[in-house]
Amino acid sequence: MRVIILILIGFIFTNCKNKKEKNQDILTTDITNFWDAYDKITSTQDSALQYKYLDSLYIQKGTAGLNGIIQARNYTAQEYIEAINHYPEFWSSIRNNTLKAESYSQELEQGIEKLRKLYPELKPRKIYFTVGALRTAGTYLDSLVLIGSEMAFVDKNTVASEFPEEIREGRQTYFNQNPIDDIVFLAIQEYVHTQQRPFVHNLLSYCIHEGVGDFVATTVLDIPPVVPAIYYGREHKAVREKFEKEMFYGNNVYQWLWSDEPNAFGVRDLGYYIGYQICEDYYDQAEDKQAAIKTMIELDYEDNLQIEEFVKEANFFSASLDELYQDFENRRPYVIGVNQFENNSSKVSPSIKQITVEFSRPLNGVNTGVDFGDLGQDAFPKNDINGRFWSEDNKSWTIPVELEPNRTYQILISNNFRTEDRTPLKPYLIEFKTGEL
Repeated sequence: MRVIILILIGFIFTNCKNKKEKNQDILTTDITNFWDAYDKITSTQDSALQYKYLDSLYIQKGTAGLNGIIQARNYTAQEYIEAINHYPEFWSSIRNNTLKAESYSQELEQGIEKLRKLYPELKPRKIYFTVGALRTAGTYLDSLVLIGSEMAFVDKNTVASEFPEEIREGRQTYFNQNPIDDIVFLAIQEYVHTQQRPFVHNLLSYCIHEGVGDFVATTVLDIPPVVPAIYYGREHKAVREKFEKEMFYGNNVYQWLWSDEPNAFGVRDLGYYIGYQICEDYYDQAEDKQAAIKTMIELDYEDNLQIEEFVKEANFFSASLDELYQDFENRRPYVIGVNQFENNSSKVSPSIKQITVEFSRPLNGVNTGVDFGDLGQDAFPKNDINGRFWSEDNKSWTIPVELEPNRTYQILISNNFRTEDRTPLKPYLIEFKTGEL
């Protein structure tokens, strides 16, 4: 009898310990709190009460993860209330799915352990299953892994018909991919992101950063790639070719990542393919696979030489980054000059009422951008923003000005000017000094 009692005590202790550890690593209480708040919010038409219930039953009871996802996506109370009120059939169709979050704990723990074996330097993180306002399935903030359960747990049965027409088709396409089947992948991917160094703000950096998360997660879980764009990119060489031409544009991120913005291929998030394929090609040629994973995760995006070497060893692009950049520079439009005077003139008439900038070839006639030069705002001429206009052939652009005598002026024509294919203009500084009246 004593032996049986000891066995039972040990069994109970082990189970309690496991539950405690699970609750420390993977938290789902925000989901429960959300539905408590949801039921109260939808029980009244009083908007003041709705906001009160949202705050007291959900926001105030929220975990660090809920606070994190609100901060990461800049969610507002108004967004939550509008989403709840506008899409009742959507919420009804995902409720049961979100309540399954706890059932993924064991798979997630196993995935994290596999990741730790592949990357022993892994820092422990917490995974928070929260409910957001329909703008992310998963993200991260510092050390927090954040799952937006209202988007992560959708499937082909989730109702999309209530969404505005402009996003309805995209939502339905996403729902039909059964994202709920990829919950573990999503969490491990975001877990990897919490281990990485911050990206810098250029398209290639974004793509590699995302690619590392996707590639390491698929490698750890030993599954095929999850993102549909990866398969499309592999089958269409033109994707790489277009990226090589556009990676330095600086004005087209959302055509490649994180958006349904239209692009030449009609497939979103093709930047994920670029980053994933670079990582896969790097991994395939590496003799030490574990060292390759470590290199990927610990890439320093502020170290240009390190990034260039990583891309070079992957051998994904058709030429070196230097060569591709030079090709980009050679294709850029540029400013020929100013119509009214020679740039850097020292005796420009202060009676001039407009400045016309001439371009090397037609631009798109839409995007413009002027800024201050090194001398700052005081050296920027007074002008009427409503008086600016393009020539009929879009080869020149005019800005009205009010000049004073004996003053130095600067106008920076920025790279926000661009061609029809979005190639940005080479920046050009107009600098001149006015003479006497």
